[in-house]
Amino acid sequence: QVQLVESGGGLVQAGGSLRLSCAASGRTLSTHGVGWLRQALGKEREFVVAISRSGSGTIYADSVKGRFSIFRDNAKNTVFLQTNTLKPEDTAVYYCAADIIYAGPSDTRYRYWGQGTQVTVTS
Repeated sequence: QVQLVESGGGLVQAGGSLRLSCAASGRTLSTHGVGWLRQALGKEREFVVAISRSGSGTIYADSVKGRFSIFRDNAKNTVFLQTNTLKPEDTAVYYCAADIIYAGPSDTRYRYWGQGTQVTVTS
């Protein structure tokens, strides 16, 4: 199985940036689709972005398109989420998820999940 650990969250002012990491162990992450999803306090989990196994296909939520980007560093067995021009409404716990088959917006189709990393954006 795959173990996923997120890191890189923190407290930033609006307009700032963070780079979130999703580091995998147990399996090669490049053979899995990977998604980032987030959950704000008291809200349901929502999709942010996903990347295909090959890395050639990506899907972004409209709310982050043009500000966030996802990319792989296969040598580190890690997927990154670069978050730019952060807004207070981006405040949430960010989770990475992986699946041998799936890479998309569903929050129920991924088999493996990390524990999340907190992103807080102040105005």
